[in-house]
Amino acid sequence: MQTLTDRFGRHHNYLRISVTDRCNLRCLYCMPEEGVEFTEASNLMSYDEIVEVVKSGALLGIKKLRITGGEPLIRPDLDKLIARLSAISGIEDIALTTNGVFLAKQAKALKAAGLNRVNISLDTLDPARFKFIARRGDLKRVMEGIEAAAEVGFHPIKLNCVLLKNVNEDEIAQFLKLAYEQPLHVRFIEYMPIGHDDDNWKNHYLPLSRVLEIAHEQKYQVRRREDVHGNGPSEDWEMKGGIGSFGLIHPISDHFCKNCNRLRLTADGNIKPCLYWVDELNVRHALGDPIAMRDIFYKAMDIKPENHEMAAKLLNGAQTHVPTDRRMSQIGG
Repeated sequence: MQTLTDRFGRHHNYLRISVTDRCNLRCLYCMPEEGVEFTEASNLMSYDEIVEVVKSGALLGIKKLRITGGEPLIRPDLDKLIARLSAISGIEDIALTTNGVFLAKQAKALKAAGLNRVNISLDTLDPARFKFIARRGDLKRVMEGIEAAAEVGFHPIKLNCVLLKNVNEDEIAQFLKLAYEQPLHVRFIEYMPIGHDDDNWKNHYLPLSRVLEIAHEQKYQVRRREDVHGNGPSEDWEMKGGIGSFGLIHPISDHFCKNCNRLRLTADGNIKPCLYWVDELNVRHALGDPIAMRDIFYKAMDIKPENHEMAAKLLNGAQTHVPTDRRMSQIGG
């Protein structure tokens, strides 16, 4: 089988697929309160088009998929897309990242369609703070989504917590307790300057070394683990006697680019080799032409940079490429 290997020897077998750039929430770190200019429904990649792109990728070694947004569960009939993707030869694992608000009603159908795993965004355990961070929505519905995911058998269930200095850092101990007492994998994520690098980002950035400090303060005996399925860039830890575990995703303080194995397909039909940089390759013109589609994947390997250099942005340092001006919700993080 042909494989996707970039100039730095990194093998790519993972494609993240954004099915929409729309979202029912407006999280502080992801989208401005007023929203962004959303893609017209007629310009979104159709399910037929997404399936075609994935089939081409599978021939080149793509084995893992993640469905993202915006909020993917607002796209109608998502379970039907999951079923079609799971039937593609070579695809071994399909995961979903969601804010969880609509998950309770769809979990059973998604599981039946072939979805393997879910990541659920959960930045706070406090209902009032949830409304502050997400600017709308109801924490109760997210918790119901987590319960439904467990009931239908998704495993592992990962909770994505973006840490924001002076916003939710005081809840680190509560999240660690949650991971200790329940079969959940809590992933703490550093705030990234995707589509913006203003003072708001710099003022709220918190290095994840703070999580380990608090774990020790709380007297947890922690050790690294390597067996969390689909761990990707996460540095994973377990607590002695605990049921769950926790992970650290720190692209700023300790970037994970050296092991990057992923590409992204945006909702409007662009392959992004790197989350942070502006480079995108539109797949529309290649639809219906397997050779042209294959060449787009190869081109993505040719132009993919060695790293994202977000740490330099934190220190106001020079960068070698042009950062994207698209927000996280428009890319599919």
